[in-house]
Amino acid sequence: LNSAEKVFVFFSPVMRLTKPTLFTNIPVTCEDRDLPGDLFNLLMKEDPSTVKEAEMLMLGEMLTLPQNFGSFILSEVFQSLKDSPTSSKNILFKADLQTSSQRLNLSASNTAMTELKPDSCIDDVIHHEVKEIGTHILVCAVSYTTQTGEKMYFRKFFKFQVLKPLDVKTKFYNAESDLSSVTDEVFLEAQIQNITTSPMFMEKVSLEPSIMYNVTELNTVHAEGEGVSTFGKMTYLQPMDTRQYLYCLKPKPEFAEKAGVIKGVTVIGKLDIVWKTNLGERGRLQTSQLQRMAPGYGDVRLSLDTIPDTVNLEEPFDITCKITNCSERTMDLVLEMCNTSSVHWCGVSGRQLGKLSPSSSLYLTLKLLASVQGLQTISGLRLTDTFLKRTYEYDDIAQVCVVSSHLKQGT
Repeated sequence: LNSAEKVFVFFSPVMRLTKPTLFTNIPVTCEDRDLPGDLFNLLMKEDPSTVKEAEMLMLGEMLTLPQNFGSFILSEVFQSLKDSPTSSKNILFKADLQTSSQRLNLSASNTAMTELKPDSCIDDVIHHEVKEIGTHILVCAVSYTTQTGEKMYFRKFFKFQVLKPLDVKTKFYNAESDLSSVTDEVFLEAQIQNITTSPMFMEKVSLEPSIMYNVTELNTVHAEGEGVSTFGKMTYLQPMDTRQYLYCLKPKPEFAEKAGVIKGVTVIGKLDIVWKTNLGERGRLQTSQLQRMAPGYGDVRLSLDTIPDTVNLEEPFDITCKITNCSERTMDLVLEMCNTSSVHWCGVSGRQLGKLSPSSSLYLTLKLLASVQGLQTISGLRLTDTFLKRTYEYDDIAQVCVVSSHLKQGT
């Protein structure tokens, strides 16, 4: 640059608007019989940043101000303040939020301001609920006209991260029941972990079922006619802590098939989670539709109707099996029994069970004898369809506890 050239500096800061947060302390404690005794507890009670009579709660009574732009968590409302000091006219400010999948316009209005006096500024507050995880870039573009009529334009970029507040894992458990009643149940276990650095107040955790199921929440204990949460009165979820929520889903009769169970991949529903952090900021997270693979039983389903929990060593005992034809054709079944080293079948192997029509069942009482003590597995049943010459094998049917008759009688 030479002495005849002039340099104009146009500065447009972007500041994050956020509430002050409560100071977070990490409680350190031990048992009374340990070497420090109650020293740690006394220190926490004397700490001015802790809450009286709730020293173990990580949230204190003091407020802290943010030291940097920081990061966001999913569903948090992004707020920023644009400050544009200048001595120009026809000023147009535009703010866009760039994510990995889309670009959003955040400016309230794109109308140009006719004139801005020296040492004045334009303030505009932006509100936007972040709905994606990952890197976000706030793009601020300013166009203006100088005193000489020259049109100027520049952009500034502000990068920040949006973090996942919760880690949600789901497990499905199938509860087999009577096929004729069409009430096979599905239990959903949802494990929710707080992966942020501050405690959360869990306001709501519910399962919105699909049209195929009815849901029952199993997260309360009924005492004296009132429902009490299984998690107690404290609904705070500390950082890195995990809770398990349990739900029972029953298929609606109109969506169940003739065999009594819903087959294939079905949509269970979605979890709706609402929480509050720090000074009451609300957050919400909805999972995608949860899918469950219904268990397949093949053409023939074998289930146990009755079986004893404990049996005597070398004494016969009875079990009742239920055989159901899950196919769409009639079967002519033959029963075969194969002995194992610990549990032996008593009876005739290879006997005819007769014809079994589709979606029908028959009950069969069988006698066994255990020769080894301990927890033993019942295995070795074979069903052969004489029409198609197809054999169905059933091993690991159930388990029984085999004890000596002297131990069972207490002698």
